[in-house]
Amino acid sequence: MACGIKIENLSFSYTAGNQVLKNVSLDIGPGEKLGIIGPSGAGKSTLLLHLNGILAGDGVVMIGDTKVEKRSLPDIRRQVGLVFQNPDDQLFNPTVEEDVAFGPLNFGYTRGEAATRVRQALGEMNLEGFENADSHHLSLGERKRVALATVLATSPGVIAFDEPFSSLDSVMVVQLLGIIGRLDATLVIVSQSLLPLASCCDRLAVLVGGEIRACGRKEEVLADEALMREGGVDMGFYREAFKKYLE
Repeated sequence: MACGIKIENLSFSYTAGNQVLKNVSLDIGPGEKLGIIGPSGAGKSTLLLHLNGILAGDGVVMIGDTKVEKRSLPDIRRQVGLVFQNPDDQLFNPTVEEDVAFGPLNFGYTRGEAATRVRQALGEMNLEGFENADSHHLSLGERKRVALATVLATSPGVIAFDEPFSSLDSVMVVQLLGIIGRLDATLVIVSQSLLPLASCCDRLAVLVGGEIRACGRKEEVLADEALMREGGVDMGFYREAFKKYLE
């Protein structure tokens, strides 16, 4: 079941004196799809890693009614699934079936229950027949779908995506957008691919230098060209490029 996310005054540093996140606050409703944009080094991936406790900074992160802290991590990691930018960071078993079954088995499901979840997750990703394939011999698009299947097999209430559209051709982007649109979970999607992100999200947040500069309806955020340039996107370029090729 989709659950909300509340982040209050979250700050984090990898090294002393170098803050990567600075008093970040966000409120994301259950079932909402929030997109996060920002230039490289803004802290986007670091923020995602706080959602299931891989990183722990100063401040409060709530998943539903549960605070992300050391004692709650087993429950939090059932509720929050992360889909990494590079699927090879997520796939490490000999076959697709074993990769997708790993999460359910690790969470205590029986082998029969895990097999059912594998079948359902692969079906959702249009990967029937791939059970015995070596994940690392698949195409990038297929590996990204397998990585998402590993998350879906645990039925999380929150799914966080780190650059899901990177290195995909337009056909695969459209396929992924269709999958994202059908997901029954709260989604947080970090991406520098503005058009796919805007097409699948309800709201957009702009993260610059570790700070949230804006968060609101995507139409309002996209209309602020100065803000978008600060977030690493030149809307004037998009407008002129499309005007040129659509005339």
